[in-house]
Amino acid sequence: MPNVTALSEAFVVAETAEAAVDLLAALHQQATQGLSQALKRYLKERSKPDAERRNQFRYPELRLTYHCQGEVPSTTRAFAKVQVPGTYSVTVTQPAAFRGYLLDQLRPLMEDFTVTVEVGLSQQNIPYPYVVEQGDELAGSGVTAAELARVFPSTDLSAATDGVADGLYDWEHADPMPLALFDAARVDFSLKRLQHYTGSDWRHVQPWILLTNYHRYVDQFIRHGLAQLRDNPRYVRMVLPGNVIIERGTSDEDAQAVADAVVWHRYQMPAYHLIAGDGHGVTLVNIGVGPSNAKNITDHLAVLRPHCWLMIGHCGGLRQSQTIGDYVLAHAYMRRDGILDRVLPPHIPLPALAEVQQALQEAAAQVTGERGEALKRRLRTGTVLTYDDRNWELRWAQERPLINLSRAVAVDMESGTIAAQGYRLRVPYGTLLCVSDKPLHSEIKLPGAAGAFYERAVTQHLHIGIAALDLLRSQLNALHSRKLRSFDEPPFR
Repeated sequence: MPNVTALSEAFVVAETAEAAVDLLAALHQQATQGLSQALKRYLKERSKPDAERRNQFRYPELRLTYHCQGEVPSTTRAFAKVQVPGTYSVTVTQPAAFRGYLLDQLRPLMEDFTVTVEVGLSQQNIPYPYVVEQGDELAGSGVTAAELARVFPSTDLSAATDGVADGLYDWEHADPMPLALFDAARVDFSLKRLQHYTGSDWRHVQPWILLTNYHRYVDQFIRHGLAQLRDNPRYVRMVLPGNVIIERGTSDEDAQAVADAVVWHRYQMPAYHLIAGDGHGVTLVNIGVGPSNAKNITDHLAVLRPHCWLMIGHCGGLRQSQTIGDYVLAHAYMRRDGILDRVLPPHIPLPALAEVQQALQEAAAQVTGERGEALKRRLRTGTVLTYDDRNWELRWAQERPLINLSRAVAVDMESGTIAAQGYRLRVPYGTLLCVSDKPLHSEIKLPGAAGAFYERAVTQHLHIGIAALDLLRSQLNALHSRKLRSFDEPPFR
């Protein structure tokens, strides 16, 4: 490996994907450790780093130059490919934690295309808050954030944007072109937000994600996770809000006692992680109710480049033929949530992803034991209407014509937002909802009926979501669909 200090002055060529990631990790560690040590020294002694030292507090950068030699790769991949000659680059944070993702992108690019890969220090500073793990070292120091910002690089939100994802990047005149959707500043921004909202370290988030809007799904997920730790050798631990860890081999009584003691309500959108030894575990996030929460958490989860997120929650059934406890598999979304209209107008269609739809339907058949006509009576496909107004029924007279035209079969407050975010941020998505009431047909959630419904339906519904993710894991390469890619796309997914 080349001397890390030498990389401060010039970019060096990496002959393999592994060498490139090793260099990125070495540079990132050097920069973050130097910044952290300088910060602690200042808090203790008020000793400022000199200009030369400050100049080392920068993110590493990965560059890829495509020298088109007339090759026409036959790959059907939706990612890890370049379309036009030129240089592509991205700043990188936490390369050691993202090692698997980076290798999955670089290896096929270097195998299928004539490219030169280089690594060096970028011109993008690492803000000091991103190297503070807990914040305890700032408490009682007598130093204000304003003072620290005059001494150390601070957060610059103008540098953390979604311009590439939202199609706002000027590809025609870009030099270099973006190598990935998110740069280091945008990723670090979200990593901190994930810890704040979910109550657990972002490193615990698994690539297969379930999103729900009711805490009762959490109770069942914990039961499922503890059973998997006991019976399935693929799973090694479960991480609960507050970074509470239950290891495989923990007795049933001790594991349940630990789970019962978790103070989940301290966190706005608590996350639960069932971690697999092969890196393909499942995370459940209770996002609460509403499109604002749905957009918020998926903005941040997207930087981890998950393989899929699925919405499993409750909805109102809009058809007389539906029964409370039936399922709705969304084939289309009518977006009345309003939250993404500026970046993804509601007239833009959100395509159903065939692999996800088939997996959800097959999982429903496996878990319920019903197929053919029996399954059709329980599982309705169609358009899901997503509102930002929980009491939309009070405007029924005005909304009825539009609902009628859309042929919507269910209404909720999150699914359309989550699907739109998956489409926008290139994360495969899907929705399976459970009918908990029929507001247009005098079947509302009364306390007694609701309790009985939850007891019957939640466990089965959760198991369908998990089974769907298991099915999708076996067809990973096909899952990252070209339906999510535009004309101008960075090589990395």
